[in-house]
Amino acid sequence: MNLMPLYLSQIPFYVLLAGAAGRKYAHKNGCRPLLHSISPGFLGLGMLKVMLTAARENRFLECVRSYHRAYGQTFEATITGRALIFTVEPRNIQTVLADKFKDFELGDYRKKALLPLLGHGIFASDGETWQRSRALLLPSFVPNQITNVDLYERHVAKLIEHIPSDGSMVDLQDLFFQMTLDSATEFFFGESVSSITDAGSTSASSFTDNFKIAQDGLALRSRIGPLMPFYRDKRFFKAVVEARRYANMFVTKAINHRASLDRAEDNQKKPHKLAEKPYVFLYELLKQTSNETELTDQLLNMLLAGRDTTASLLSITFFILAREPDVWNRLRAEVQKLGRRKPSYEELHSMTYLTWVLNETLRLYPIVPFNVRMANKDTFLPVGGGPDGKYPVYVAKGQEVIYSVYTMHRLPEIFGSDADVYRPERWETLKPGWAYLPFNGGPRICIGQQFALTEASYATVRILQHFNAIESRDLMPFQERLTLTMASYNGTKVALTPVDAT
Repeated sequence: MNLMPLYLSQIPFYVLLAGAAGRKYAHKNGCRPLLHSISPGFLGLGMLKVMLTAARENRFLECVRSYHRAYGQTFEATITGRALIFTVEPRNIQTVLADKFKDFELGDYRKKALLPLLGHGIFASDGETWQRSRALLLPSFVPNQITNVDLYERHVAKLIEHIPSDGSMVDLQDLFFQMTLDSATEFFFGESVSSITDAGSTSASSFTDNFKIAQDGLALRSRIGPLMPFYRDKRFFKAVVEARRYANMFVTKAINHRASLDRAEDNQKKPHKLAEKPYVFLYELLKQTSNETELTDQLLNMLLAGRDTTASLLSITFFILAREPDVWNRLRAEVQKLGRRKPSYEELHSMTYLTWVLNETLRLYPIVPFNVRMANKDTFLPVGGGPDGKYPVYVAKGQEVIYSVYTMHRLPEIFGSDADVYRPERWETLKPGWAYLPFNGGPRICIGQQFALTEASYATVRILQHFNAIESRDLMPFQERLTLTMASYNGTKVALTPVDAT
C-alpha cells in the first residue's frame, strides 16, 4: 500500500507569505523575511531524521541548540512539510506566551499527540476547554495548601529512611520519583499509594512503569507531527489504557464516596462535608463536576506536573551537588542554621542560597525544556526578520513557533560568558526576565510551580540536615531523558554520609 498520498494529504504547506492577504498583512506590520530558512532533505524529512536520532541518543536538546548556533536566535526550518519558526529570542517568546496570547494555541498536532493519555486536561487543551480546566484547578492551589509542610514531611521522612547509612550507592532519582508519586497521590487522590515503602503495591509500581511508557509515546508523537497516523506501538497504547484505568479507580472511589454521603444526608436530613480530611484535591474537583472522564483527565494532567516536575528538579539538583562540593558545603552551611528542626514554609523561602541553587538547576536543566505554539490567525513576532534580525517576522495562520527554553537559558549575552557553567552565585544580581522560563509564562504559567518549588526545597533541606557529605558514584556526564519533561537518563547514583556517622 502506498502511504505517501495519505501522508501528503495531511501536510499544511506554507510559502514565505501566504497569498495576497498575507503579503499585505506582513507589509503593513513591517515584517521582513528571516535570514535563514532551511529545508534539509525532501519535505524536511532529513532534519526530522537527525532530530529523532538525537532523541534516541539522549542529545535532542543539544541538537536543537546546534541549529540555533548555526542559524541564529530565530530561523525557519521545514520539517515534514511544515515551515516551522524556531526562536529563542525572549521578546518573541514573551509575545507568543503573553503579549499575543490569544493569537496562539497548542495546535492540532500537539493536542492529538497528548490526547490518548491526557485527554482534554489543562495541558492538552485550548480555548474554552482550557479556561474551564484552569478555573477548576486554580482554587486547589491556594497558599494554605502549599504552605502545609506536614504533607511533605511525611513522605520526605520515608525517603530518608531508604537512603543507605553505610555509604553504599543509591539512585536518588528512583526514590525522588517514588516520593513525589506518594505525595502527589495523597494531595490529588486523597490517599497515598505508598510506593516508596515495602507496603507499596504492585499496582503503584505498574502505574509508574505505564506512565513512563505513555509519556515516551506522547513525546515521540509530538515530534513526528503529521506522521502520527503511522505510529503503531502496542506497548504505548496498552500503557495508556492501564495508566488511565489506575487514575480512574480513584475517581470511581471518590464518586462512590460522595454518593454514600449524599444517601446519608438524605436519610439524616443533615448537610454533609464531602471529605473527612482537611483537603483532598479530587474532592474539591467533585464539587465542580462529576464527569468521570473529565476528572480522570485532570488528575493525570496534575499528576504529570506534581510528580515529574519536583522529582526531576530534585534528581538533577543532587546529581550536580554530588559533583560540586563547594556548592554542597555552602548550601549545607545555610541549612545548618536550622539545626535538626523542621523548616517552616517561611524559613524555606528565606534561604537565599537554596533559592539560587534551585534557580540554577532550572536554568541549565529546565524541566519542560522545549515547547511549541501554533498561530490561530495571521500574526507576527517583534524581532528576527531582515538581515540584522531587528524587524518583525510574519507568522501565517496555522504556522507553528518552536521555542527551546533549554537553549535560551544558556544564551551568553544574557547569562554571561560562563552560561554553560553551574554557578548559583550568578543569581545574586541576575534578573533575566522573560529569558528565564522554568515554569512557562503568561496566562498558561504553571499553576503548581509553588507546590513543586516548596516540596523540592523542603526535601533538599531535610536531606542536608541528615547527611553531611555526598559523593557521586557515576562517572557518566549528565544525559537527558526527555519525554514531556526532562530527567537524568543515568539517574542520580550517589553515596551519602549520615551526620551521626563516626
